[in-house]
Amino acid sequence: MELGLKGKVVIVLASSSGLGKAIAREFLEEGARVIMASRSEDKLAQAAMEIGKDMSFPPLYRSCDITDPGDIQELVGFAVKKLGPVSVLVNNAGGPPAGTFDSFGDQAWQKAFELNLLSYVRTIREVLPFMKEKKWGRIVNSTSSSVRQVIENLILSNTFRLGVIGLTKTLSQELAPHNILVNAIGPGRFNTERIRQLDSALAEKKGMPLEEVARQSLSRIPLGRYGDPAEYGKLAVFLCSEANTYITGQTIIADGGMVRAVP
Repeated sequence: MELGLKGKVVIVLASSSGLGKAIAREFLEEGARVIMASRSEDKLAQAAMEIGKDMSFPPLYRSCDITDPGDIQELVGFAVKKLGPVSVLVNNAGGPPAGTFDSFGDQAWQKAFELNLLSYVRTIREVLPFMKEKKWGRIVNSTSSSVRQVIENLILSNTFRLGVIGLTKTLSQELAPHNILVNAIGPGRFNTERIRQLDSALAEKKGMPLEEVARQSLSRIPLGRYGDPAEYGKLAVFLCSEANTYITGQTIIADGGMVRAVP
């Protein structure tokens, strides 16, 4: 299948590791021109070197604190200056701290809002003029399987990830006349550092061995394994490609069948 991504300018946020890094790699495989971004320039440089080996167009990268609107503006400006108008945006962000309602005060709620919802609003705002001018664009908002079934001990994530779904659905309606498709992906349990951190937090909360928490989590996945980040990357790339011409406003859960809830 021809995905039509060769030469298209793509920004992938939070791409120095985990799912974001895997997404960036898959875009490179399709010949896209990729800008990687995260807070740590050292981690970005290492990740870009790793996934850029033997690629026709190695990725560019720029450090960016996505809770800082100035950093977001500079990131998009950098992409346009170096490569041209942005055609594809993959919004991604690390998750907020684990915990229950009583664990957090206003400051924690505000930080989670800025990290997991407002940052998406700001990046979309910056790239939209270029997509509207070209009458073509693709936006994927990475969320969590919690948008279908809330996850224990993750009240901050459960709350603001759902806000991203409202944003996604509304924008899909507003931007359809401009041929800009907007979708969300909700990952379940993939083999990433984030999942290991969440397992550790839950083990501490319950006073259980980490191995037992991980075993119980794995037992709830019908496919019997954690996802490979590359599988997530391939899904994101398809949704952002010319092969996708009619899917918009949707939330696709990639979880190996773990979530039992019916949408």
